Amino acid sequence: MATHTTRMLIIGSGPAGLSAAIYGARAGMQPIVVQGLQPGGQLTITTDVENYPGFRDVIQGPWLMQEMQAQAEHVGTRMLWDTITEVDLSGSPFRAIGDSGDIYEGDTLVIATGAQAKWLGVPGEQELSGKGVSACATCDGFFYRGKKVVVIGGGNTAVEEALYLTNHSQDVTLIHRRDSLRAEKILQDRLLAHPNIKVLWNKAVDHFVGGDTGLTGVALKDTVTGESSVAPTDGAFVAIGHAPSTELFKGKLEVDAGGYLVVQPGTPKTAIAGVFACGDVMDHTYRQAVTAAGTGCMAALDAERFLAEKDFQAAKG
Repeated sequence: MATHTTRMLIIGSGPAGLSAAIYGARAGMQPIVVQGLQPGGQLTITTDVENYPGFRDVIQGPWLMQEMQAQAEHVGTRMLWDTITEVDLSGSPFRAIGDSGDIYEGDTLVIATGAQAKWLGVPGEQELSGKGVSACATCDGFFYRGKKVVVIGGGNTAVEEALYLTNHSQDVTLIHRRDSLRAEKILQDRLLAHPNIKVLWNKAVDHFVGGDTGLTGVALKDTVTGESSVAPTDGAFVAIGHAPSTELFKGKLEVDAGGYLVVQPGTPKTAIAGVFACGDVMDHTYRQAVTAAGTGCMAALDAERFLAEKDFQAAKG
C-alpha cells in the first residue's frame, strides 16, 4: 500500500478527466488521474468518431483517447491504474481509497467518472454494437443518412433522438413497450406531428437480427397480444437513458432525480469547495466528448483559482 499526494486528484480518464489533467498539469498542479474500470471512458467502445473538432477524416475513439492520455502525460500528469472504492470529502486534502489499498490525497478533487448508456440486455445487442446497434444518435446518426432507422424507448432521450435522426433519415420508427410516452408533452407533440416518424406501440424488443454484415432488423414481441414480428432496419438506437457513475458519492454530494451530480449552474463547482464535477457525471443534456472536454477544462481552471486563493489566504496568515 502506498499514499499518493497531489494538488489535483482526478477520478476518471475519459475526455473530461484527461482535459482537466492537461490544463492542471500545465498549471503546475502535477495532477494524478486514477483511471477506473474503463480507462478512456465511453469513447474506447466507440469506433468511428466524426464530430470531434480538429479532424477532417473519421477517427477512432480508442485512438483519440490514447492521444489525449499521451498529451496529459507529456505535460506532467501521472496516470495510475486503480479503481476508487471509497472517498472522504470531509475536508481538504480530499481522500480516496483504491481497490489496490493505495490511498490518494488531493488538495482539490475533480470527479470525472462519467455515465454508462443503459442497454436492453437482449440477444444480439452487444454482438451488433457498432454494426448497426448504437446508444447515441448524435454520435452515429450521420452514418445512417438516407437509411431506415429505429429508436427504442419512450422517454425524453428516445423522443429527442428520434427527432434528431430526421435530419438524416426520412424513415424513423420509434418502438415503445407501452401505449403512451413518458416524454415531456411538447416533445411528444413534435414527434407525433412529424411526417417522417411513425410509432410502434406496445412492442418490446426480443432480439436484434443480423450477422457479419451488420444489423438487418429488430425482432419484436407485442406486449398485449404476444404476437411476434420483425421490423427491418439499417440502424437501431437504444435510448432508454444513462446511468451516471455516482455511487461513490451518494450521501456525500447532492445528486438530482436522475442520479447526476448537482453543480452550480454554468460551472463544475459542487457544494463542497475544492470538489469539482465534469463530463457526463454531471451532464444529462449534451453528453458529447467535446462538451465533456470543455467542462474538464473548466474544472481545472476553477481548481487552479481555488488553490491560488487558498495559498494567498495562507500567506496572509
